[in-house]
Amino acid sequence: MSRLNEIEKVIRTRLRALRTTLGFSLDELAARTNLSPSTISRIETGKRTISLDVLLPLAAALHVDLDSLLDVRNDEDVVIRPMPDRGGERTTWMLSRPNGRTIALKVRLEPTRKTLEQRVHPGHDWFFVLEGRVCLSLGDREIIVEAGEAAEFSTMTPHAFSAIDGTAELIMIFDRDGEHAHLRESSRRSPTSQSS
Repeated sequence: MSRLNEIEKVIRTRLRALRTTLGFSLDELAARTNLSPSTISRIETGKRTISLDVLLPLAAALHVDLDSLLDVRNDEDVVIRPMPDRGGERTTWMLSRPNGRTIALKVRLEPTRKTLEQRVHPGHDWFFVLEGRVCLSLGDREIIVEAGEAAEFSTMTPHAFSAIDGTAELIMIFDRDGEHAHLRESSRRSPTSQSS
């Protein structure tokens, strides 16, 4: 089987799997895409050529972007081996691939007596405290997040966080907007700043 045929087979399998997972019959998906049920069936079974004019409406109706639908890399190692990146009282480990839409980090924070500068940036942050206690400053509020608890907030609210009463470890997840603030700006800041 040629590489092109293998790719088409993966895409056809994904289309059918997405349709059945979402519970759409051929008729229901046809109504959402302005394609005929027989066209969709022929695409899924390999009896019709896959082209952009059918992939675009199918992807939209199945709530998946075209990049994800067409991503057929299967030679990529699924195991990520994070390396520590130290800076002052903060050590980070990248837990996701740098080209993903969502970034995941493990962060170890050492306590600091310095007043943290609150920052704002587009996006949304989420973190889960694995160990220790974290003080999350959100505007005028200070919220203590204990081990086993999570925090989620809009990053358009001025915010910063720090470890209290000892070292804290957390898992953070943020989107591409947050990447600029968390990863790129951190390399230009002072090593003791823990602003998110």
